[in-house]
Amino acid sequence: MTIAEQIAAFEASRQAKAAELAGIMTKSADEGRTLDAEEAEKYDTLKAEVEQIDKHLLRLRDQEKLNVQRAAPVAGGNSADAAASRAPAIIKTTRNDEPGIGFARFALAMYAGKGEVNAAKAFAEQKYGNDTRLQSIMKAAVAAGTTTSATWAGNLVDYQNLSSEFVDFLRPRTIVGQFGVAGIPGLRKVPFNVRIPGKTNAGTAQWVGEGYRKPVTAAGYAAATMKWAKIAAISVVTEELERFSDPSVVQLTRDDLADAVVERMDVDFVDPAKAAGTGAGESPASITNNVTPIPSSGTDADGVRADIAALWATADATNLPANSAVYITDAKTARALTLMRNPLGAREFPNVRINGSGDIDGVPLLISNYVPSDTSGSLFILAFASEIYLADDGQVNIDISREATIFMDDAAATATPTAAQLVSMFQTNQLAVRAERYVRWQKRRPQAVAFLNGVQWGGA
Repeated sequence: MTIAEQIAAFEASRQAKAAELAGIMTKSADEGRTLDAEEAEKYDTLKAEVEQIDKHLLRLRDQEKLNVQRAAPVAGGNSADAAASRAPAIIKTTRNDEPGIGFARFALAMYAGKGEVNAAKAFAEQKYGNDTRLQSIMKAAVAAGTTTSATWAGNLVDYQNLSSEFVDFLRPRTIVGQFGVAGIPGLRKVPFNVRIPGKTNAGTAQWVGEGYRKPVTAAGYAAATMKWAKIAAISVVTEELERFSDPSVVQLTRDDLADAVVERMDVDFVDPAKAAGTGAGESPASITNNVTPIPSSGTDADGVRADIAALWATADATNLPANSAVYITDAKTARALTLMRNPLGAREFPNVRINGSGDIDGVPLLISNYVPSDTSGSLFILAFASEIYLADDGQVNIDISREATIFMDDAAATATPTAAQLVSMFQTNQLAVRAERYVRWQKRRPQAVAFLNGVQWGGA
């Protein structure tokens, strides 16, 4: 409270007490008597309080005068003088790191601290002392939760931001992550563990004249439940890597964690052999699973056009929305399309690009090295984004262990380990870094995806 505000408050209080004093005297005068004992005591108390207020008001006014004498003159005749008169500006700088670097630093700090928060905090302060977000995350203790503080969970936001940055770093590297950005149609977002009704056959409407019965539309329905599913990757790293390496280890850690998640997501999203998993392998089926492939019919530009026409036959027959269509293939097939030339030397498919940002006749083309291929050729997929459900937690969780015994096998969830496959992290001076992401997808209807197999476009 400023001095002026204090003066105003005490003056209001004095005025109220003075009015109360006057009221006591007026009442006794009207009744033609002196004050009784209670009135006399109250009057004396109020009078003493008024005298104390008067003395305090004198002190406040003296202090106000002293403050005026000490105040520096402010020049405001022009913008330069006005700026000089103001308090100096506080400049706050923020780091401009690449996406995912902050998350990798957090993983390395937990790695160096062997999963112990205080040790990780000390490492972070020593090695990344100027990373304020990381320092906030690595605080050893968090205050107990309260409903009276609006900022209690504030330091949890920094971790969420770092995790989100890592997910943002992953997105352009995964097939799923490329949907919904840069003009590419987005998948249909849904929450986890929610029963979602969907149509297998569309109903029809009809014109009806006045007074006539309305026809009943017949549509087929099926329900989908997007249960929790998570992708987990464990990367084993030696202690020497962190202890003796240069700053590039941060990028190495980020890329190693990202590559593990990217490979699993891309392979399982488009591999026709990937069926839905249960139990230890709880996972979604690929979007191409249980879809009958269409054999590729040619290798030149005319063959490409004929193949694409065949690919659209089911979609055209079921009225799927063309504005949500997306092609998916591997880099080899995309490169073959970029090299095709007509007799005049012009490109047959001028908008196709190796980096995956192109399109074929307006339909976006996504490229992934993990689209399956074999000696018979590659896959070329047509998917309708609006007809594919996606439940995505949007976060990646990191855990570190030095005491674990790791089953060094890609099929660790189901295989029986041998003694040679069980490796002690403590005994071998290694640490295990585990990354987990909750995500699941499912076709809304069977016709949402079609694909060609045996594609050898550009071949002999």
